[in-house]
Parts: sequence; C-alpha cells; structure tokens
Amino acid sequence: MARGPTSPVTSESQARRPNAVVQLTLMRLREIGREPGVLFWSFGFPILLSLALGVAFRARGPDPVVVATLPGMPTALHRALVQAGVRVEDLDPQAAATELRAGRVSLIVVPSALPGQPLIFRWDPSRAEARSARAAVYAIAQHAAGQNDPQQVRDEEIHDVGSRYIDFLVPGLIAMNLMSGSMWGVAWVVVHMRVRKLLKRFLAAPMRRRDLLMSLGFARLALIPLELFVILLFAQLFFRVHVTGSYVALLAVALAGSGSFAAIAIAVASRAQNTETVSGLMNLVMLPMFVTSGVFFPSSNFPAPLQPIIHVLPLTALCDGLRMVMTDGAGLVAVLPSLVIHAAWGIPSFWLGLRYFRWT
Repeated sequence: MARGPTSPVTSESQARRPNAVVQLTLMRLREIGREPGVLFWSFGFPILLSLALGVAFRARGPDPVVVATLPGMPTALHRALVQAGVRVEDLDPQAAATELRAGRVSLIVVPSALPGQPLIFRWDPSRAEARSARAAVYAIAQHAAGQNDPQQVRDEEIHDVGSRYIDFLVPGLIAMNLMSGSMWGVAWVVVHMRVRKLLKRFLAAPMRRRDLLMSLGFARLALIPLELFVILLFAQLFFRVHVTGSYVALLAVALAGSGSFAAIAIAVASRAQNTETVSGLMNLVMLPMFVTSGVFFPSSNFPAPLQPIIHVLPLTALCDGLRMVMTDGAGLVAVLPSLVIHAAWGIPSFWLGLRYFRWT
C-alpha cells in the first residue's frame, strides 16, 4: 500500500528535533568539563611529561665512551685515550668483567702480554654502545701507534651467559612487570570497586578498611612466585638466562618490591573517584621510573646530580637487587639495601593510603 504524503507538521517537528548523537556527545563533554582531574591528565600531564623528557634528553654532545683498561696498559695509549675524551677506568680483570656485565663500561682493553703482540678488545657485539666504543678506541690506538707501525688488535666477543645484554635486560623486564602488575592489580581494583559501589556494600558489612587493603596486597603477593617461575623458565629456555645467586634472595627482593608498589598503589587509589583519574596518577608514578631506573639501559647514564634521587627510587632498587642476584650471584645479605629501600617506600605509602582511604 502506498504511503500518503507526510504532513507538514510532522516534517517540521522532525527537522527541529535535535540529533541524538550530537546531544549525547555534548552531554559527555559537559561531564568531562566537570571533572578537573580528567582535564589535567588529558592536557596538563602530557605537557609536563613532555617538558620533563625534553629536559632529560635535550640536545647535547655525544655520550662519552667508557672503557676499562687492565694493568700494564702502555702509557702512550692511555694518554691518547684520555686526550680523545674517552673515560678510562683502570680496573683489575674481575672488576672490569663486573662493570662490563652491568653496562657501566662498554669495552675492556687488555694490554699486550709481550711486545709485538696485539691488544685485546673484549666487548658484547649485541650492544650498540659497545660497537661504537670499539670503533672509537681502535681509531685512537691506530693513531697513537703511528702510520708506520699500526697497532694489531684481536677481538674477544662476549657471548658467555651472564655477560650479555640479555642478561642485563631480563631482570629489568621482570622488575618492570612486577611494578606494573602490582600498581594496576591493586589501584585499578580499588577504584573499579568504588565506581561500581561495591565499597559501600563492604562498609555496610561492616568491614575494616585495613582488612580490605591488606587483602588486596596479599592477593597480589601470592601470585609473585608463579610469575617469577614462568618468566625465569621462559628466559632460561629461550635465552639461557640463569639465576646465579640465591633463589631465597631473589624471592625476597621480588616480594619486597611488589609489596612496596602495592602499598604505593593503595595510596594512589585511596581518593581517586574514577578510572581516568587513577590511570593518570599511576602513569605519573610509573613513567618517570620507566625512564630513569635502569630497565633497558644503566641508570648511570643520567647526570651525576640526579644519581642520589635515582638510586632511592623503588624500581631502581628492584632492578639492582634482581641483577645482583641473577647475574652477580648475590645472596640475601647483599640485597639488604634493596629491601630497606622498599620498606622505606612501602610502609609510609600504606599508612597514607589507610589514613586517606575513602569508601565512596
């Protein structure tokens, strides 16, 4: 059946009817405008983070080449390296191997045992800074030897387990995973329960806030042994990364680090009213440590005035503690400074979270 013509009144009312999508969009924008926290984390925080990273990685000269020289290095070559701007560390063989493994030096220069024999360069070819250091030191050594008597060099590439870049990287990745899991696994849960009005129900139970917050932290810590087992098994099977130190010390550092970050997460989520705000707060806490705490490269690359601050960050303590156990063979006593730093962060953070926690 054919439809009749649309009445003029109906057509006019439809033309004046506001578009539903437009009105809903405007409603959401008004809601966002009423949340100063959302506006700050959407606009203010990226600007502040860009400013901080711009200051940290502002244009400057190339990073100095850092090499370790063993006893017996010819004076002329040592002087040529220093004059060329190379930072030279005079170390014994064991200390030099430790510094190379930790990434604090890029190359070990071993002097010739007898006249006429080549210098030995020990370095990890998987590291870009090591390749650059090898090229720079080689050119300086040839220039110091003169055109008529070129310096012979023999490379000893480091592929031994415990001395590779992957051995440096895996503990940092474990530390980053422990921090992210503890922060998101606690702070996000608290705020999500607050948004869904579950905290009000717990309050009516009644329930003590201390019991609730401690249960969230303990639930997170209960997962740590399983997480460590899975990651370490994967690293061992695919990259031959082993734990050379005490497993008790490794577990103690992991639990202390995760506990401190869970406590920080409780402090962060104690007053956050929505997921947007808590996401911004967690990024504010975690992103600076991602950059500075030595997850992907040694934290010693940052300027000396920043080192006292970087060394007391919880992620730095977690990275250093895990590397001491996994690559340096440390025991429980050696990682006590890391445990102390985690306690210094965790206990006050939990107290603040407990003090300012809000059920609504």
